[in-house]
Amino acid sequence: MGSYRIAVIGGDGTGPEVVRESLKVLRAAASVTGGPDLTFNEYDFSGARYRRTGEIISDAAIKELGEYDAILLGAVGDPQVPPGILEKGLLLRLRFELDQYINLRPVRLYEGVPCPLADKKPKDVDFVIVRENTGGIYTGHGGTTRKGTPEEIATQVMVYDRRTVDRCLEYAFDTTMGRRDRGKPGKLTLVHKTNVLTNCGDLWFRAFEEMGRRYPDVQRDYNHVDACCMWMVKNPEFYDVVVTENMFGDIITDLGAIIQGGMGIAAGGNINPQGTSMFEPIGGSAPKYTGRNVINPLAAIEAGSMMLSHLGEHQTARRIEASVSRFLASRRLKDLSAGAVEESGLGTTGIGDAIAQGV
Repeated sequence: MGSYRIAVIGGDGTGPEVVRESLKVLRAAASVTGGPDLTFNEYDFSGARYRRTGEIISDAAIKELGEYDAILLGAVGDPQVPPGILEKGLLLRLRFELDQYINLRPVRLYEGVPCPLADKKPKDVDFVIVRENTGGIYTGHGGTTRKGTPEEIATQVMVYDRRTVDRCLEYAFDTTMGRRDRGKPGKLTLVHKTNVLTNCGDLWFRAFEEMGRRYPDVQRDYNHVDACCMWMVKNPEFYDVVVTENMFGDIITDLGAIIQGGMGIAAGGNINPQGTSMFEPIGGSAPKYTGRNVINPLAAIEAGSMMLSHLGEHQTARRIEASVSRFLASRRLKDLSAGAVEESGLGTTGIGDAIAQGV
């Protein structure tokens, strides 16, 4: 049993509501004999705070967050704050300054969850996307000249160095080996656009092939990103682990979310393997549902389970996963939408109660 300090950022909209249910489940799972000792400290970094104070997050606060064992985040996004301010000022800043260079996205279809793909079952949708999280086009290189004129020029530059690529690939190969040890096929697919992005794409492909020689038990594959989107819809069972750069990963992880049933179950981790990692439901803040007790908290609960697994508390994480699995298999929800949560009569808190009681 370990002892861990967790920073909690509820954030905006329905973020605090789903985080409360995740904490409820984490406390219930930790209370079981042999569970970890978890201490939660809550922080108010949100659009409301920004509107009130003009500050998103301070240097001192980021340093303080970096001293925790992990961070649990609800959601960021406030309709009263212009787009990009919170996303870049909080989410991207935390990822970059805490060097959370891996975005880890399990894509798993649970029994009892409707899949939008015809005839696909849980055995067909069970893969992991490893997205490089601190490089590429999101680093902010580029700019605008002649703004507002007919001759306006805007550039956004994809930037990668070998170190950034190698450490992401190493994490992906190790993840593939870990899944292989648990009976998965041991296949790693690099996704890029080497036929057009001939500089960055070539760097990624050469590094992939060179590192692959260190992992002879991992089967290597390559897809152009457009082909990957097609195959994820047509034959998701082809995939075991996918590794890709930042922007392509941002896109295909949302595609992964919908084929596993929607944002209501999709969780992700922003990982620094040697530092502080942050876990979150990947859906937005859903402000129109705030305070109505109808938003689905399962993605936030899954984020908590991912956090425990990352911390090495695998047995407790599996308790939560098993409880989620049993709940979904019971088909008490017809789907994962807010409407289905409302119709079920359970509400956000009722779903949290059900998962907590099942651990």
